[in-house]
Amino acid sequence: MSGRTPARVCPVRTCVGCRERAAKDDLLRIVVIGSECVPDDRGTLPGRGAYVHPAVVCLDQAVRRRAFPRAFRAQGPLDTAGLRRHVEQTAQ
Repeated sequence: MSGRTPARVCPVRTCVGCRERAAKDDLLRIVVIGSECVPDDRGTLPGRGAYVHPAVVCLDQAVRRRAFPRAFRAQGPLDTAGLRRHVEQTAQ
C-alpha cells in the first residue's frame, strides 16, 4: 500500500470573525480593492485574502475586533458596507 487515502483533503481556513477553523468551501473570501472590503465568491481576485463565515454575526465580530485591517495589513479603517449587504443577501 502506498499509504495514501482515497479521499481528497479539503483546505482549512480560519474565520477572522469567530476564529473557528472551517473548510475553505464553507467560508467567504474577502479581498481589499482600494479601501473597500469586497467579497470574492469565486476566489479568483488577486491579492491577500481573509476568510469569514457568510453570516452577519461573524462579520460583526470581525469589524468589532478590527480584524480586516490587521488581516490585510492596511493602515486605517476599511469600508465594509458593501460586504455587509452581500452577506445579508446571501444569508436569506
